[in-house]
Amino acid sequence: MSNSGAPAPGRGPNGDGGSGGEAADEGIEPGKRLIRVKEEGSSLTQRLAAHLQKLAWRTPLHNLRLRGRYPLKLLGVPENPLPGDSRAGAAILGGRIVHGGETLDLEKLDFSSTPMSPAMADHMQSFGWLRDLAAAAPRERAAPVAELILRNWLATHATDVTDPAWQPDLWGRRLLAWFAHAPLILSSNDHIYRSAVLNTLARGARHIDRSADKAPAGPQRVAAWAGVIGAGLLVPGGDPRLAHGEAGMARALGTAMYGDGGLANRSPVAQLELIETLARLRAVYQVRRKEPSGAISHALARAVPALQGVTLGDGGLSSWQGGAPIPAARIAAAVEASGVRTRPLRQARDWGYQRLVAGQTTLVLDAAPPPIARLTAGGCASTLAFELSDGPHRLIVNCGGAQGAATLPAELAEALRTTAAHSTLILADTNSTAIHADGSLGRGVIEVELDRQELDSGSRVDVSHDGYVRRHGFVHRRQLLLTADGRQLTGEDVLTPSGRKRARDALDFTLRFHLHPHVEVSSTADGMGALLRIAEGALWQFRCRGGTLTIEESLWIDRIGRPRGTSQIVVSGATPAGGTSIGWVLRRAG
Repeated sequence: MSNSGAPAPGRGPNGDGGSGGEAADEGIEPGKRLIRVKEEGSSLTQRLAAHLQKLAWRTPLHNLRLRGRYPLKLLGVPENPLPGDSRAGAAILGGRIVHGGETLDLEKLDFSSTPMSPAMADHMQSFGWLRDLAAAAPRERAAPVAELILRNWLATHATDVTDPAWQPDLWGRRLLAWFAHAPLILSSNDHIYRSAVLNTLARGARHIDRSADKAPAGPQRVAAWAGVIGAGLLVPGGDPRLAHGEAGMARALGTAMYGDGGLANRSPVAQLELIETLARLRAVYQVRRKEPSGAISHALARAVPALQGVTLGDGGLSSWQGGAPIPAARIAAAVEASGVRTRPLRQARDWGYQRLVAGQTTLVLDAAPPPIARLTAGGCASTLAFELSDGPHRLIVNCGGAQGAATLPAELAEALRTTAAHSTLILADTNSTAIHADGSLGRGVIEVELDRQELDSGSRVDVSHDGYVRRHGFVHRRQLLLTADGRQLTGEDVLTPSGRKRARDALDFTLRFHLHPHVEVSSTADGMGALLRIAEGALWQFRCRGGTLTIEESLWIDRIGRPRGTSQIVVSGATPAGGTSIGWVLRRAG
């Protein structure tokens, strides 16, 4: 994704340039921006290379490369800067791993045969559960449980280099977890077990020395290089590895991030996980009394305000690109651990999110094309959708995503990626960007034109996308004005004829405003408005023109992946060949 038509456009995901400085003064650069994306899916050659790489892991030559001395001890034990979930840890002490709505019985756990969802497998393989266990009990009580699970893992994966257990990103995250929780996994008096742990740790480090750059570009490659750096800092004789790791990390961050600090995959949840990874790595530097490399410090300084820019009034994440509404406590912990003190980024032109704040009202708008398919899985057709909160209360939301949830049916998980699952306009019951049967994104939004102005009367955004031009011959334009006191949001959605194709017959449109489950909604007597009452909050009034208003059922995915019933305001109608305009206003009454 790149910008053009601007005096000082942000650069693509190369780690420099862009608008990262806006976090310091919250400046909004006025004027139009044309945001383009060029689809670059994985080539057959790239996919073949990845497959051959994994086959090479099984060869005697690769196993030979993993041989060597193992450390008798680590050079330090970094603090865990990210507190775990004590309730999840208590469940582990009780014999159950609970994650994303899924439960594993530890008595029956066998890493070679126990069925797990991808989300649970990732949680188990990365040893992310260790921090939950550490939060629930002192070492004397938690260590035997941690050792039992690790012995189980070693029996299956210590000697056989297989996929997915030996994926470079998993090894990177696993090493950071083992380093931070070494007292839990290395307290045993069983010298054979301790040697097996340290030998496997050393083999894993040698594995990612050679394979970190083979991890998928983005957060996964960053995690792999974090493991290399961590091993370089804490395994004796690691100075050459540290230099190698820091050089690799600089490259990985350069391809993962845009100049404004956002990830190229456009996922706020992945943005949070990136910050958590770098914060854990920062703690490893601290225990060795070293400063993180410039690339790491610079990445954190840009990534944190970008993450804060997609939070709502409750401090939690808004839901984009399949992500859940992560609660404020986890966001605050990641920001604290990063060491970065700054304000939210209000205008992320490359990452593609616009943040409007006035009074108690916060609005986050998706103002960019979907992510490039090769950079993400499960991308959503959400262009021009928005979420809105009144103080700590969410009002307008998207349905959310299935990322990290194990209990949602596959059909529902795919439906959550559609344009209809987001608070925006849908034309002819089609997605603004096509979603193929295999889950990949197809043709659709390529260009988004953005114009933002900060006026005495409030914040104004005028944004349009071309996702319906090739199929239906219309540009979708959305204009939003949030008043300076935050008590009124005025909107207009316009369908304008464009391109070679012209619609001969009227096309149906549907404008959706999904509501948070804590919002009660009722239509007004004239059928052109609705009253929105927030539980323990204010009353908002909604009015519209240019379509027929109805109130329909909807759903919202909560922070642990559970679907919750809610409502949506739907404004529907048909646009003639010459286009149409739907005006609407949200006004705070209380």
